Amino acid sequence: MIPMATKRLENTLRRQGYNLIAGIDEVGRGSLAGPLVAGAVILPSSFSYRLADSKLLSPKRRAEMALLIRKESVAYGLGWVSNVEIDQIGLTRAVVLAYERALEDMEVEFSIAILDGNYNYLDDYSCAVSVVKADTKVACVAAASIVAKFARDEFMHEQDNLYPGYGLRNNVGYGTNQHITTIRSIGITDLHRTSFCGKYL
Repeated sequence: MIPMATKRLENTLRRQGYNLIAGIDEVGRGSLAGPLVAGAVILPSSFSYRLADSKLLSPKRRAEMALLIRKESVAYGLGWVSNVEIDQIGLTRAVVLAYERALEDMEVEFSIAILDGNYNYLDDYSCAVSVVKADTKVACVAAASIVAKFARDEFMHEQDNLYPGYGLRNNVGYGTNQHITTIRSIGITDLHRTSFCGKYL
């Protein structure tokens, strides 16, 4: 059974006076190719749809939920960090930048942000907290994971037409056997992260 996220933490925070609660999550951190994409979502208190971590949903269900979240959310934003930027500034800084861009893209002042994980990448902000496995526990973070993964997967599917042979429609940039074999046989593209792919060249 797929574990469903709840609004328990969000409801607690609302009782404490935090009215606009943004969930944040990113996708593409360990990918060999493509961008890192963060999603930020503020759900209304009336949101009643059941949500789960994006990785646990079928592509069809994930697409349905992403469109629903975009329609029903108070606000949502996406933060894109390209493979070139990741190579230039490193992955840790890229995660921070993706989060910041996602929050800015919402164009709404949020009260507090909830991040997935045991490390607060926005610890310079007094209004951000991290929660381990928030993408499976906290509704707004699960929503952010769905919006981010849907957007990135759509982008990577388009790149498959531009860079055939790497299997990007299926692996969306991650290091599958087919992807690594292709890198070793014909090299990398402008979409690949050179800092991640060096050991395969």
